[in-house]
Amino acid sequence: MTLMGITYVEGTVTGPTGKRATLQLLVDSGAAYSVLPFSVWNEIGLRPKRSLTLRLADGSAIERQVSECRIELAQGDAHTPVILGEGHDQPLLGVVTLENLGLVFHPLTRTLQPMHMLLV
Repeated sequence: MTLMGITYVEGTVTGPTGKRATLQLLVDSGAAYSVLPFSVWNEIGLRPKRSLTLRLADGSAIERQVSECRIELAQGDAHTPVILGEGHDQPLLGVVTLENLGLVFHPLTRTLQPMHMLLV
């Protein structure tokens, strides 16, 4: 779904016990990691594995916990690290997850496209 230059995709995340949740993720090609809201990661049973300091677009720094889950989009599925959101953190689909899925965000068509890899 695209709305005024903002692109969302539906994704399903699966935790370590097989619990699943489906949500709309904002495609954020400026974010390294994907973010899951507290209600989602708690529902699927994720637990923190490590802590990470993140720099926001305004230059401020925040600390968040990181875990891992399986994510499935229409284009495929992959295992990926995710930021465990707090408070009002919104669901984001970041570049690391896109790369794990072999996808890139095409800025003109605002769609996810297969990544073309070169083997040297």
